[in-house]
Amino acid sequence: MRYTVKERVKFIFSHFAKKNRLLRILLWPLFVLVMIVLTFGTYFFRNMKKEACIGSLCLFFVMCSSFSFPIFENLEVNQQPMILIKDTRVGKAEEVLMKEELVDDDDVMDGYEDVEFEHVDDLDKYSLDEILADSASDRAHEDVNEANDDSESEKQTDSAASVQTDYVFDKNDWRLLLINKQHPVPDDYRFELGIIKGAMRCDTRIIDDLVQMLQGAKEDGINLVICSPYRDMNRQTMLFGRKIQAYMAKGYSYMEAYKTTAHAVTVPGASEHQIGLALDIICDTYAALNEGFGDTEAGKWLSEHSAEYGFTLRYPKGKEYITGIEYEPWHFRYVGREAATVMKEKDICLEEFVERL
Repeated sequence: MRYTVKERVKFIFSHFAKKNRLLRILLWPLFVLVMIVLTFGTYFFRNMKKEACIGSLCLFFVMCSSFSFPIFENLEVNQQPMILIKDTRVGKAEEVLMKEELVDDDDVMDGYEDVEFEHVDDLDKYSLDEILADSASDRAHEDVNEANDDSESEKQTDSAASVQTDYVFDKNDWRLLLINKQHPVPDDYRFELGIIKGAMRCDTRIIDDLVQMLQGAKEDGINLVICSPYRDMNRQTMLFGRKIQAYMAKGYSYMEAYKTTAHAVTVPGASEHQIGLALDIICDTYAALNEGFGDTEAGKWLSEHSAEYGFTLRYPKGKEYITGIEYEPWHFRYVGREAATVMKEKDICLEEFVERL
């Protein structure tokens, strides 16, 4: 007489349970599980359901395979971005939740001979005195002097007007144009470049406010320095590519390097520098583009007063999960005095401001 598979399994479990009474309780869940599997298996094969069985196995394999899911560039975990960081000690990539900063460029750039990512070249930065010495800025300088001759009450009036409750913001205002990874520079966007000094340029409409901000800082004993304002597509592509190469030189794969770079350097075609409204601002005593600038007197002054001149700290700390860019205390964007004041008072970034319009 031939025994079925289920009968054999019952006999084996029963025989083992008699010899090992102490293990009976542990054997019961395993026995039930095995019987369920055998029951379903018998049903599929006896009823010519092989196709269904194979399909179920394929579905299970696909669901458990990592390559079956798309890789999302922006991950959100407890409102903090998750990134890949290369652990050179064990030689493998690990996912690490960065609570303070995404990537420390000092570690990445150590031994890499390219100061452009960390320090500003002396030929590509200008202080207020140097800017005002340029003939192209004479008109702006005159405007600053006239503004300084006005009474302090007039300044307060202008500041109050910027936060008036009945001011209506227009989402199509050029000052509020949202540029990020999800909103690249529009193909039909046009603007006029104005000369700050030498080859350094930006949107001509923001130069007066920019010079006034530099003047205001200097009156408070702070000598701000402008660097890297407008960048064309070629320059942004070069910066992005060289940053990737720097990470790869440290052992990152290309995909790891790309994702990590995208948190520190804006993807070409999605940079505010390309529309002439963003500037990197440092000071004469601190030339490094890193988080430490936020702790300097210049960084604190900008955080406190930049809104008075229409500029906002574009990538503030704590907003990385929204902006997709790590904290950059040196990166400021012109949005107009009204919007900048509201953003500062409500502690929101440009993405949040535009979303509320």
